[in-house]
Amino acid sequence: MDEKKPLVIGHRGAMGHETENSLASIQKAMDLGVDAIEIDVFQITSGETVVFHDERVDRLTNGAGRIEEYNLSDMKKLRLDGGHKIPILQQVLKLVDNKVRLNIELKGTGTANRVNFITDYYIKERGWSPENFLISSFNWDELREMRKFNPNIAIAVLTEGDPLEAIPVAKELKAEAINPNIKRLNLEIANQIRDAGFKIYTWTVNDPNDINMAKRWAVDGIITDYPERVR
Repeated sequence: MDEKKPLVIGHRGAMGHETENSLASIQKAMDLGVDAIEIDVFQITSGETVVFHDERVDRLTNGAGRIEEYNLSDMKKLRLDGGHKIPILQQVLKLVDNKVRLNIELKGTGTANRVNFITDYYIKERGWSPENFLISSFNWDELREMRKFNPNIAIAVLTEGDPLEAIPVAKELKAEAINPNIKRLNLEIANQIRDAGFKIYTWTVNDPNDINMAKRWAVDGIITDYPERVR
């Protein structure tokens, strides 16, 4: 199979270089020339949508507890590794500024409504291209909520297990893509996903051998901590 150039998608920014999901990580990804950036979001008690990966803040910050139980004032006191602050979604949107596509992964339950409100505002009022938003989640019910709010926004169905099991829900949601774990992907599965009508954005691909293999399988995008390795 002829190789094609997949989209380079920075995982939580460029987390191989900077603290994941920080503004520094997102800036680094853009500096490295990515086509898209993947981030994770939760909603906190004061209503803001914050960019963070873990359910608890313990691993990445000087604090403790569940991220969703923080309010904005207390969250601002937390410091990520490297001295960075946890950003809210609007700060990331301001930084990215419609220059690359943004893949927003819905981590927390109940995030779809607010993310839809924010992305819709940035499309209508801030000049963002609708195609520069992609919504993904392992929580397929949250993706169903997003689709109820927005019939048009691009959706990618994240899957940890057998990627083929995601095809029915991808059809139900009129998704753009299925995002499989590279460890569960092979050429036969990739062909079946394509034959079903979906793109493939595989994660998290850091090893050069895996990157070359994904290219041979003609995936549409590679989600990586080290964007320069895919280039």
